[in-house]
Amino acid sequence: MKWDDFVNTVKDLPVIEVDNLLGGDILPDDIRVQLSRWQRAGKVLQLRRGIYLLSSAYRKIEVYEPYLAACLKRPSYISLEKALEFHNLIPEAVSVFTSITTKRAVVFKNELGVFDYRHIKNTLFWGYDSVTVNKQTGYMACPEKALLDLIYLRQVKVNRAYLEELRLENVEKINLDKLLEMADKFKKPKLIKAAKVIKKYIILSKNQEKVL
Repeated sequence: MKWDDFVNTVKDLPVIEVDNLLGGDILPDDIRVQLSRWQRAGKVLQLRRGIYLLSSAYRKIEVYEPYLAACLKRPSYISLEKALEFHNLIPEAVSVFTSITTKRAVVFKNELGVFDYRHIKNTLFWGYDSVTVNKQTGYMACPEKALLDLIYLRQVKVNRAYLEELRLENVEKINLDKLLEMADKFKKPKLIKAAKVIKKYIILSKNQEKVL
């Protein structure tokens, strides 16, 4: 396949997945050899094995990072601090896209950022919604699950000092009943206790705001 033909084929794709290009007269070894050459020439960027991106000089579509995170590792959904930022629950910008997967843990670093995948068992792979921008769909933990994933995977001790350090804001977005129900599904006493601490902290915070 010539370069112009290749660009014409993939120009409307946010990312290039090699498996989707195969078929017809295109042979797997041929396209991989060509992609390797184009990568050395700076025409394409390899995001991970089998997934590429046109370089900025040829790219027509901006990639939505949650969509890319979903492509780099399936199944997965963004959670922890990045999901808290997405829901405007913390003030800081988070540079790392931390995702949850039932597959093995791995980290991908590329031009678009750092994509960190944390393993979780199948029974805990839930609590996320689809998010779509420009027809690109990714998956994001709901506020309650993002908090619980953070506590569970970071193994943090949740107390007032930790929550103040986390700098939670816009806490009205957190459904406290849902938080406790989700904590119960983990079947971990420490996580259930942590959820109760968070609930108490949020209720106190809301009451203080009313007084002010």
